[in-house]
Amino acid sequence: MPTFLGTARRLALTPALDAVTIGKRGFPGADSPAASRLDLVPQTVICGFEWAIEARSMAHVQRRLSVVDPELRGFAYEGATMAYTVRDAFGGHRTRDLLLDTGAPHLFVAYIGIGFAMARLPRRLWSKVVPDLGDTRYHPTMSWLAVDGYGFDRAYFDTDKWIGRQYLPAPYPWAGAPHYFPRALDQGIGRALWFMHGARPEGVAGAVGRFAPARQADLWSGAGLAASFAGGCDAEGYDRLRELAGPHHGQLALGAVLAAKARDYAGHVPDYTSTAVQVLGGVSVADASALADEASSAGEAPGPEPSYELWRRAIRAHFEAGARATSK
Repeated sequence: MPTFLGTARRLALTPALDAVTIGKRGFPGADSPAASRLDLVPQTVICGFEWAIEARSMAHVQRRLSVVDPELRGFAYEGATMAYTVRDAFGGHRTRDLLLDTGAPHLFVAYIGIGFAMARLPRRLWSKVVPDLGDTRYHPTMSWLAVDGYGFDRAYFDTDKWIGRQYLPAPYPWAGAPHYFPRALDQGIGRALWFMHGARPEGVAGAVGRFAPARQADLWSGAGLAASFAGGCDAEGYDRLRELAGPHHGQLALGAVLAAKARDYAGHVPDYTSTAVQVLGGVSVADASALADEASSAGEAPGPEPSYELWRRAIRAHFEAGARATSK
């Protein structure tokens, strides 16, 4: 049963389901054939958020999450993690409990949900939003996905500022690497561009091209992740996306590998993810997942780059080496 306070939180923080659609947001992809299916993603996030923001019992929330279609379940966990992060900011450890239990397979997207919560919390609370998950694999390296999620949220809901004016906030010392904060934001903004343009490669490429050249690589990486994790086009569309990425193909393939790993880790790989990672990266989901695991051994190294970027760099190097071999 919901609590009175929980219901008040839901009413204050939750947008209407139709308010987050591509059409209602006024995005250029509103007339895309993929728009209605892509709209299910933010709507599923909202459902997960609503369930967790007001429910008294976590078991009740978990039961609801369990009946969501496997293809969309990770997005529901995003929303639930977002809600629990907001609630934990005022006391509690719901996020940790969820991610050490049924949320564990959805850790990658759960971090993104933490980023959504950050967009609704003051910066002074950000240092407390990532729970201690002990020796859980990929933690805390992948917590940079929370910054990615924050970037996505701001691009999607404050578009004129973050896309139109290409705003970048002051760096934040996430994981002790403030210099990397803007890059992780751009990875999330790139993901948002895939949705905003209705999975149309030309629209995404045009939007990326309007950003400063130094930001485009991370934007392409984010677009590749969204295209592979959320789908929206066929093999021909992915091939066109790869062509338009040009010299940033390695970044696009990197995003596809991260998406394939996240899907494989959660135990459900849609056909479009298999297609995307094959077209964008030339590898199977199994090989992409293995590549991600192998690259994770990159670990720490002298210098300022966080382990997350070293991991990404090792994945990207695989594709860049392949491109050089092909060109010889």
